[in-house]
Amino acid sequence: MKYELSQRFFFDAAHTLGRAIETEPSKRIHGHTYQVEVSIEGVKDESTGMVVDLGLLRRDIAILRDALDHRLLDEVDGLGPPTLENLCLFIAKRLQTTATLQSIKVWRDSIGDSCALRLGTPRS
Repeated sequence: MKYELSQRFFFDAAHTLGRAIETEPSKRIHGHTYQVEVSIEGVKDESTGMVVDLGLLRRDIAILRDALDHRLLDEVDGLGPPTLENLCLFIAKRLQTTATLQSIKVWRDSIGDSCALRLGTPRS
């Protein structure tokens, strides 16, 4: 049997963004509280009873969160334009886990935007 586990976290960050609509406010530095849910999938290890030790996942998330929290996202190496799509991909590339990363969801409650990246296959 396969199990899916998830862990949520948030970070606060600022950014600018070049857009075709709402151009002027998007170009000004502004900030959001980003919510993130990371889901992993795997088979339970019979000796531990776990797919992965969630403490290890939380440790990896803490390192990732530090790279994003209270930052100007425009300056984060490897992110590219600070879109929800690029945030999902950035998070997926940086999380190291023994289980298969299933999905990354990033959203902003304050304005109702969200993006989900569905992976579901082992990463190389």
